[in-house]
Amino acid sequence: MSKLIETIDLVTNFYTHEGVVKALDKVSLCVDHGCTFGLVGESGCGKSVTVRSMMRIIQEPGKIDGGKVLFYPGNNGSETAIDLLQQSEATMKALRGDKISMIFQEPNSALNPIMSIGEQVAESFLFHRKKEMSQQILMDMDASISKANPLKSILKALYRLAATRPEALILKLFSKTPLLKSWENRLHKEAMRRAVEIIAKLSIPHAQDIARRYPHNLSGGMKQRIVIAIALACNPLLLIADEATSNLDVTIQAQILDLLKDLKQKVISSVLLITHDLGIVAETCDRVGVMYAGNLCEVADVKDLFSEPRHPYTRALLNAVPRFAHEGELESIEGNVPNLVNPPSGCRFHPRCRDAKSICKDAFPESTKVGNNHQVACFLYTEKSREKS
Repeated sequence: MSKLIETIDLVTNFYTHEGVVKALDKVSLCVDHGCTFGLVGESGCGKSVTVRSMMRIIQEPGKIDGGKVLFYPGNNGSETAIDLLQQSEATMKALRGDKISMIFQEPNSALNPIMSIGEQVAESFLFHRKKEMSQQILMDMDASISKANPLKSILKALYRLAATRPEALILKLFSKTPLLKSWENRLHKEAMRRAVEIIAKLSIPHAQDIARRYPHNLSGGMKQRIVIAIALACNPLLLIADEATSNLDVTIQAQILDLLKDLKQKVISSVLLITHDLGIVAETCDRVGVMYAGNLCEVADVKDLFSEPRHPYTRALLNAVPRFAHEGELESIEGNVPNLVNPPSGCRFHPRCRDAKSICKDAFPESTKVGNNHQVACFLYTEKSREKS
């Protein structure tokens, strides 16, 4: 598979009154075209900060202080990439919602309570697909306007100018006239048609009726489907799902996950799934990265990670998951998640690690290849590799 997006030594800090929160410390991960990549870890480990840094939507007092986010929009193995951290905000606005879309954890915060569902889905088309819709409208006019009608031909010429050169001076002169208002109405009507179409594609019954409703009229599961519809409106290359099912009941959660699986095969190139639920990861992901306290501990194919976890933190997480035939108390990870204003020196997991060595307190281990497509940041494996060499 070819790369779609990767972070290289990504560093993000939050400058608070209590001190600098070192949220991400040189995080490097890669998502390939056609891959579902799961990012797991405890609450506060940096999962959401990672994807928000990738999309450059970190809010104050956060700041991206280092690294690269390379985006490979081509799917032909080309190494041509753009560093998203070096792009203008205008370029990022064009990418967000078009090439890269995000489903947020809480649909109520993602939906505008005073706009209809259809209008909110249509916004994506109006922002990212205006040129495409304009061409479609002009083609429809070509088929309906007679060449012998000079008035409609002039109208069409004005519409064509609005579609290709919206900044033209003549359009500013006509901006308050019914002629151009009619053009805007045509665009809005086409965007609403597409909005209803994509709502229907998500197996939402009575899509036309749903498009006229408002968020407060819908259930939690239906709202999440609408958020997915907004994210998928422009067929993104990468869909980021940030705890997209965590607030839903188990039945609706299963439906949303099945929907994402189906959409990935038909519409999306790749999915980056943020979750703390290892069961969801096992069921839906191809590869998985495990985070702890702002560091990426381990990355592997999902089957390898579950069958042969290498990092002590990954093993501890898996041992804490309830099993059907389990008897007695579940294992727990001793200690507490560190304060990232003053994180532990060296490997941030070493105060809680049963396998910690003296070197773990002094330095952070580099990511080491321990198998086919399997990498782990742990001195247990760097020492073993030195012994073999």
